Amino acid sequence: MNKIETDERGLLLTCPHCGKRNRLKYEGLGQTFRCGQCKNELQSPREPIDLKSDLAFDALTSRSALPVLVDFWAPWCGPCKMVAPEIVKVANETAGHFVVAKVNTEELPSLGRKFRVTAIPTMGLFKGGIEVARQAGAMPAAAIRKFIEPWR
Repeated sequence: MNKIETDERGLLLTCPHCGKRNRLKYEGLGQTFRCGQCKNELQSPREPIDLKSDLAFDALTSRSALPVLVDFWAPWCGPCKMVAPEIVKVANETAGHFVVAKVNTEELPSLGRKFRVTAIPTMGLFKGGIEVARQAGAMPAAAIRKFIEPWR
């Protein structure tokens, strides 16, 4: 899978057919996107998106047309390492219905403070820039799906 990057306007990904870099605007997530060069359909993200800035976090969670599941984690956290493959499963299974993102609280401590994340892993579900649900602790993919299903 291609590495997905973010900026304040959307998700940046490379077309698997022609190699052209494309931007999927947050407001259009859940709709069909086509490559600007070869016109092939671009798939919804099927993997967690690593958010690298407060600006990208705010833009994604406030402007995404889809609910955004955010995994707040840290690299030294054992339970975070255990839940990481489960988050990947959920991202793959819910593509087109949810966006799954990850926030490393060591790299972006301001987001951990802003959302009062006191235990990791913590999963927050955002719609329209508002946190609508939260769950702390490591969970298997089935429990994560059950947690987010009411917001589909």
